[in-house]
Amino acid sequence: MPEEGYERYSDGLTPEIVRSISAKKDEPDWMLQMRLDALETYHDRQMAPNWGPSIAGLDLDHISTYVAPKTKQAKSWDDVPTDIKNTFERLGIPAAERESLAGVGAQYDSEIVYHNMRDEVAKQGVVYTTIEDALHDPELEPMVHEYFGTLIPPSDHKFAALHYAVWSGGSFVYVPAGVTLDYPLQSYFRLNAAGAGQFEHTLIIVEKGADLHFIEGCSAPKYYEANLHAGAVELFVKDGARLRYSTIENWSKNMYNLNTKRASIGADAKMEWVSGSFGSHVSYLYPTTILAGDRSSCEFTGITFAGATQDLDTGCKVILNGADTTTSVDTKSISKDGGINTFRSSIVVGRHADRARCTVSCQSLMLDNISRSDTIPAMDVRNATAQVGHEATIGRISDDTILYLMSRGCSEGEARTLVVNGFANPVSKELPMEYAVEMNNLIKLEMEGAIG
Repeated sequence: MPEEGYERYSDGLTPEIVRSISAKKDEPDWMLQMRLDALETYHDRQMAPNWGPSIAGLDLDHISTYVAPKTKQAKSWDDVPTDIKNTFERLGIPAAERESLAGVGAQYDSEIVYHNMRDEVAKQGVVYTTIEDALHDPELEPMVHEYFGTLIPPSDHKFAALHYAVWSGGSFVYVPAGVTLDYPLQSYFRLNAAGAGQFEHTLIIVEKGADLHFIEGCSAPKYYEANLHAGAVELFVKDGARLRYSTIENWSKNMYNLNTKRASIGADAKMEWVSGSFGSHVSYLYPTTILAGDRSSCEFTGITFAGATQDLDTGCKVILNGADTTTSVDTKSISKDGGINTFRSSIVVGRHADRARCTVSCQSLMLDNISRSDTIPAMDVRNATAQVGHEATIGRISDDTILYLMSRGCSEGEARTLVVNGFANPVSKELPMEYAVEMNNLIKLEMEGAIG
């Protein structure tokens, strides 16, 4: 439903809507043509049959692909409209920026409403801006053209094609060779409109020997209409560089989260994923890492929490192509009140990946008898020198543990929350303090059934 002070395009997906989005952003011709080609691909491409949880409740004819507040992007929170600023204040974004971030971008529905970076970071040559602003910068536009849509092509799958047809907002980050950022950069995405989609695009290039920690946060209020998130994240980590990409997603329970993330890693470079997935009705989320260079490495640490009405199909894929590459995957899932967790791992060891090493560990915690947790590992190993291992465990909270904690003064609910927080601790300890606290609070709220 249109809101006062907001611009909202008609529901559905047509060439006219795609052209309108492109015209509003005054894009170069190549980007408009890419959008139109992607739209054709979306209509031509079929969904993979029998894949994952049902998304039959998602009807693009009743989703608006572009909703934006009628406000300009601000560099000061004082210039952000009060209602939007109050939303981000409640989420703690301005406070986090002041205390522990090198820069932050805040997106509200389809557009970035706030973007800022510390001056000392900019003086190091770091670029942190929106994709739209990068497209209008004569020095950055060739770089966007060179990288955009190359790691995740529109032909990748049906919802990748949808993304490229209607993408809006997101971040462009460039870290010059040898530069280390002492504090993280963060982008926060808030989808506030009912019956709308969010399609932000994140493009990060970390040059040789550079080091970056990037944090992505997402949230949405609960509506009775379905919402859709189909963003894309493309990460290029050059030789000898390191990128840590931390995500805390806290979507509403009516959200279809069909996001795509992919990273390409050069020689002697390192990719670290830290992922916390809370909320959404259905999720398809499988970040992919391509270890292209020799001695490159990947660490993936993740946790998902599925409660009532939630069916979360998550995991990760790693493609090891370089020699002496290493991968460590450590994931945890918690299911309660009939929630369903499915963890998929895909490990592909190429013919030239001599002496590749890979371990995958998946631990699931079931809190009742009506929830479900599945693990689906896939391994394609084409080099006889590789070592690949997989371990999966499913457990429950023992009555003895709860009884012991209750004897120490905890209520039963507090005892269960304490055990779940301990189970999630290996993930929260990988996050900056502020975000570890947020994740622990989300777990507490989920255990109380207080999140809507």
